[in-house]
Amino acid sequence: MLEDLKKITKLSSIKDKDIFYEASFRKEDILDVFKELKNNELFSFDQLIDITAIDYPSREKRFELIYIFLSMKKNKRIVLRTSIEENDNLDSIINIYKASDWYERECYDLFGINFNNHPDLRRIMTDYNFEGHPLRKDFPLTGHTEVRYDDVEKKVLYEPVKLTQEYRDFDYTSPWEGMPKGIDDHNEQE
Repeated sequence: MLEDLKKITKLSSIKDKDIFYEASFRKEDILDVFKELKNNELFSFDQLIDITAIDYPSREKRFELIYIFLSMKKNKRIVLRTSIEENDNLDSIINIYKASDWYERECYDLFGINFNNHPDLRRIMTDYNFEGHPLRKDFPLTGHTEVRYDDVEKKVLYEPVKLTQEYRDFDYTSPWEGMPKGIDDHNEQE
């Protein structure tokens, strides 16, 4: 199958990792490549396993999207990668793989990646008025808002997060250097 994969000119960096194949593609070729992998009897990658992304904020192409497919007939997996810039859109593969509906929505919600021609691209994991995208590396660990129920007003309140950073006193001693003198002396006397 590796030699047949190499014939798909729109794939690059094709590697055989024994239990799966790995390759890269350009975002413009997504529909052509995925149709070929699904419909060609040589491959039969007919099941979408996952779509996810990795955020690399320091790169020009900030996001790396990863698609994982399974061929039930050939008992083989393939991992496909492409990189996009922060404000780039990617074509939806929902017309090729129906299972991509939720995966694309998840990438949209958690990373802010937009998919062209997706029929229902809205948040799926976070609340509708949630600010930001929580799996981006620059998202604050505490979030932007705090949600709580107010017994007095009898409703859910959304408030900005207010965290105070108290100054701490660090002694900078290494725990690996042993106990200070005097403590061991006390134990020896007992």
